[in-house]
Amino acid sequence: MSATTAAARRVDDLAAWSFVTGLVGLLVFNVILGPLAVILGARALTRGTTRRGRATFGVALGVADLVLFASLAAADSTAFWHLS
Repeated sequence: MSATTAAARRVDDLAAWSFVTGLVGLLVFNVILGPLAVILGARALTRGTTRRGRATFGVALGVADLVLFASLAAADSTAFWHLS
């Protein structure tokens, strides 16, 4: 595997991990996984991934994680949330 192919694969992996962490963050640890999804997706997009849709969707899911956390924490009036 050439260095260019390996670098392109790592950038594509960033896009995939952004999507996965954003999706999992909707269920658990959204205050941690949300920003992680945004960071990974942004890095993949700036490095020129071939999976632009997956990276963009990962960023969108990361933002949704943070919005979900903020709304559930505000409804509970604490910095933590849980389903009763």
